[in-house]
Amino acid sequence: MESLVNTYHGKSVLVTGHTGFKGSWLCEWLLSLGAEVHGLALPPPTNPSLFNQLRLAKRIKSHTIGDIRDLKTVKVVMRRVKPDFVFHLAAQPLVRLSYNKPVETFDTNIMGTIHVLEAARQVFCEGKARRQCSVICITTDKCYENKETTRPYKEDDPMGGYDPYSCSKGCDELVISSYRRSFFGRPESPVWVASARAGNVIGGGDWALDRIVPDCMRAIAKGEAIPVRNKISTRPWQHVLEPLGGYLMLGAALASRTRFMDYAGGFNFGPNPKANRSVEDLVTEILKTAEGEWIDKTEPDAVHEAGLLNLDIRKARRILGWMPRWGFETTVVNTVRWYLEVSNGGNAADITRCQISEYCNN
Repeated sequence: MESLVNTYHGKSVLVTGHTGFKGSWLCEWLLSLGAEVHGLALPPPTNPSLFNQLRLAKRIKSHTIGDIRDLKTVKVVMRRVKPDFVFHLAAQPLVRLSYNKPVETFDTNIMGTIHVLEAARQVFCEGKARRQCSVICITTDKCYENKETTRPYKEDDPMGGYDPYSCSKGCDELVISSYRRSFFGRPESPVWVASARAGNVIGGGDWALDRIVPDCMRAIAKGEAIPVRNKISTRPWQHVLEPLGGYLMLGAALASRTRFMDYAGGFNFGPNPKANRSVEDLVTEILKTAEGEWIDKTEPDAVHEAGLLNLDIRKARRILGWMPRWGFETTVVNTVRWYLEVSNGGNAADITRCQISEYCNN
């Protein structure tokens, strides 16, 4: 991780979705590396929000409130920033919400990605002033056609998706592949593009609705029993710093302008197989650090959500040298500790920076 400073220090980095949970963590990490961070996103989606808790609006180089569904806005920001790196995280990220807002989900997730790639094509590949740019598009482990078997999914498995969110991300991967092959398909291309597919991410500062960790911490803060919808569902839980570290390593690999066929592609970033645990296991582990109880709120008529999903992470290990650093227990302890320390008056930015440092020095 020390080499990341050499890659990102003084470089211009555009983060779409920087007001969200993962985007805020990524901005904080990039700032610690000495990067010039720029953001493009809608206003923070929750209140409270990690973005506001970290006071990022005043600490990053530029902060643009805009919609990635507007190609003109994306192009204006891309031309102004002229980033060395683009981390595209902006999305409608919730499975259950995608059932209520399918059109918005498809529009944001698919057309948003198209707009980012098209803006990069126009800004960096057209005209005489060609510059190099590394683009990392963040999708999800749910992009695969999930048969809910125990076999982990590899990067070359078919894309798919049952619900609108998962389907939109499967389509995202097809869009990324098409743009890569059509416009960025040679090593001499100014733009190199990769995609990153992460497992279920947890960590401090996630305040979204209908996510198990925020639901747990809100219930604990109120002294209420934690409502658990799908206790037997199994997920590849990982701390938010795990995939972010992978994204940063992937960006550094692209920027090296070597091994095009190895780096310009899709990568899975997930936990070791032992971290694939049920929702009930996760809640039980949370309650080892925070006092509380949970109640089974299984909904017989609930919308479909995958019950089993595993990722094969051998490609990231082999090609990038990336591997998970925190096991399941450490991941949960650090997640709960963040919320408890902040609720007890701790400074969110200090706690976040401390956890980044602990992770990097692990």
